[in-house]
Amino acid sequence: MPDYPARRTMMVDTQIRPSDVTKFPIIDAFLRIPREVFVPPHLREAAYAGENLMLGDGNRCVLEPRTLAKMLDALNISRSELVLDVGCGLGYSTAVIAQLAQAVVGVEANDSFAAEAQTNLGAQAIDNAVVQNGPLTDGDAQHGPYDVIVVQGGAEVFPETLAAQLKDGGRVACLFMSGALGVVRLGVHQHGTIAWRDIFNAAAPVIAGFGKTPEFTL
Repeated sequence: MPDYPARRTMMVDTQIRPSDVTKFPIIDAFLRIPREVFVPPHLREAAYAGENLMLGDGNRCVLEPRTLAKMLDALNISRSELVLDVGCGLGYSTAVIAQLAQAVVGVEANDSFAAEAQTNLGAQAIDNAVVQNGPLTDGDAQHGPYDVIVVQGGAEVFPETLAAQLKDGGRVACLFMSGALGVVRLGVHQHGTIAWRDIFNAAAPVIAGFGKTPEFTL
């Protein structure tokens, strides 16, 4: 039986702390949540590897620990905030964010992923998170607006439908891809627009629905 707690500690010590993520609540969340529970059985051996873990179905993945940790570090989520976690997969990111926020709404388009994510969260006694099944680009307006939005995968565009669910003054972290290169940007929603700034380089496959619409040319 693999020593998952030891692997979890090693992940934090070799992937997260060296990436200048030092806020105690974030470190504690990554030490607390068993990542191996939130990946498919065939990926459990690789659960703590420093890489994106592919889930399939429209380029879906569990973001590498470094990427998620640095996103959360930049967002600086507080205990009074409501978070929308877009593309939560089997629930890992939602479980981690639930340690930091007042409440989290995970959105998952894949029916079986969404059901498993809700089961996983329940099994870990995480009672301040819920998973909604529906198109990722639609978000979940009924529970919004949100203080924070996080996108769990690559994007070429950030949908207006999601921007409309962010509170004035709210923050969003999104990994924008251009070919094989990507940069995580932190956005702040003010007066109906989002002002973006680059935070750090990363990469992940572009999620279905988050790509640019091909331009029609004659």
